[in-house]
Amino acid sequence: QVQLVESGGGLVQAGGSLRLSCELSGRTLSVYIMAWFRQAPGKEREFIAFIRWNDGTTHVGDSVKGRSTISRDRTKSTVYLEMNNLKTEDTAVYYCAAGQTYNAARWSLPSSYTDWGQGTQVTVSS
Repeated sequence: QVQLVESGGGLVQAGGSLRLSCELSGRTLSVYIMAWFRQAPGKEREFIAFIRWNDGTTHVGDSVKGRSTISRDRTKSTVYLEMNNLKTEDTAVYYCAAGQTYNAARWSLPSSYTDWGQGTQVTVSS
């Protein structure tokens, strides 16, 4: 099992920026893919971005493309999500997730991830 702890959320004005962090611990050698998702009240969990742990290959979802970057620091066992030009519709709880599947076609699906953090709230005010 992998333990994940997110941090960096908070209240920010529209147009501002945030960097979220997700620190891994436990069986980190089993991790193949890491991702960020978000969930707003009354909505389904939405894919934001993933990063392949070993080589850093990334993909960012359409809803935040051009405004977000996912990265990782293996020496710190940490994954980051940097978001710029934040909009009120970015308000949500943001979760990081760890998975072991090699099936790239499934990396944007929440069901592909076995371990989740507790989430960090991001609130964007107008």
